[in-house]
Amino acid sequence: MARNRSKTQAEFVLFDVVYEDGTRTSNRKVPSSAVGGLEGDEPARAIIEAQDAEIAERSGRNRGPIKLIVRAGAKAASK
Repeated sequence: MARNRSKTQAEFVLFDVVYEDGTRTSNRKVPSSAVGGLEGDEPARAIIEAQDAEIAERSGRNRGPIKLIVRAGAKAASK
Protein backbone atom coordinates (compact mmCIF):
# COMPACT_ATOMS: atom_id res chain seq x y z
CA MET A 1 0.00 0.00 0.00
CA ALA A 2 1.33 3.43 -0.92
CA ARG A 3 2.17 5.85 1.85
CA ASN A 4 0.53 9.22 1.81
CA ARG A 5 3.00 11.95 2.51
CA SER A 6 1.67 14.94 4.33
CA LYS A 7 1.95 18.18 2.46
CA THR A 8 3.88 20.60 4.61
CA GLN A 9 5.08 24.07 3.92
CA ALA A 10 8.67 24.39 2.76
CA GLU A 11 11.12 25.30 5.50
CA PHE A 12 13.12 27.66 3.30
CA VAL A 13 12.53 30.07 0.45
CA LEU A 14 15.36 30.46 -2.06
CA PHE A 15 16.48 33.88 -3.28
CA ASP A 16 18.85 35.15 -5.96
CA VAL A 17 20.89 38.16 -4.85
CA VAL A 18 22.47 40.78 -7.12
CA TYR A 19 25.08 43.07 -5.59
CA GLU A 20 25.98 46.66 -6.54
CA ASP A 21 29.22 45.50 -8.19
CA GLY A 22 27.24 43.19 -10.52
CA THR A 23 28.07 39.88 -8.85
CA ARG A 24 25.25 37.45 -8.26
CA THR A 25 24.63 34.61 -5.83
CA SER A 26 21.88 32.06 -6.30
CA ASN A 27 19.72 29.98 -4.01
CA ARG A 28 20.30 31.82 -0.75
CA LYS A 29 18.14 30.18 1.93
CA VAL A 30 15.76 32.25 4.05
CA PRO A 31 13.34 30.67 6.54
CA SER A 32 9.83 30.61 5.06
CA SER A 33 8.42 31.84 8.36
CA ALA A 34 10.23 35.17 7.87
CA VAL A 35 8.76 36.03 4.46
CA GLY A 36 5.32 36.29 2.96
CA GLY A 37 3.61 38.42 5.61
CA LEU A 38 2.54 42.01 5.21
CA GLU A 39 6.11 43.03 4.33
CA GLY A 40 6.33 40.37 1.61
CA ASP A 41 9.94 39.45 0.82
CA GLU A 42 11.53 42.56 2.38
CA PRO A 43 12.57 40.76 5.63
CA ALA A 44 14.72 38.48 3.44
CA ARG A 45 17.10 41.40 2.80
CA ALA A 46 18.00 41.72 6.49
CA ILE A 47 18.48 37.96 6.83
CA ILE A 48 20.70 37.78 3.75
CA GLU A 49 22.72 40.80 4.93
CA ALA A 50 23.28 39.01 8.26
CA GLN A 51 24.39 35.89 6.37
CA ASP A 52 26.79 38.04 4.31
CA ALA A 53 28.24 39.58 7.48
CA GLU A 54 28.87 36.12 8.96
CA ILE A 55 30.47 34.90 5.71
CA ALA A 56 32.65 38.03 5.55
CA GLU A 57 33.77 37.52 9.14
CA ARG A 58 34.80 33.94 8.45
CA SER A 59 36.44 34.55 5.07
CA GLY A 60 37.89 38.01 5.67
CA ARG A 61 36.34 39.28 2.41
CA ASN A 62 33.49 41.79 2.51
CA ARG A 63 30.53 41.69 0.13
CA GLY A 64 29.27 44.87 -1.47
CA PRO A 65 25.84 46.32 -0.79
CA ILE A 66 22.82 44.40 -2.10
CA LYS A 67 21.17 45.88 -5.18
CA LEU A 68 18.32 43.43 -5.78
CA ILE A 69 16.74 40.38 -4.15
CA VAL A 70 14.43 38.13 -6.18
CA ARG A 71 12.90 34.76 -5.37
CA ALA A 72 14.78 32.02 -7.19
CA GLY A 73 13.02 31.17 -10.42
CA ALA A 74 11.11 34.47 -10.57
CA LYS A 75 11.69 36.96 -13.35
CA ALA A 76 13.55 40.09 -12.25
CA ALA A 77 11.86 43.36 -13.11
CA SER A 78 14.10 45.44 -15.34
CA LYS A 79 15.07 48.80 -13.93
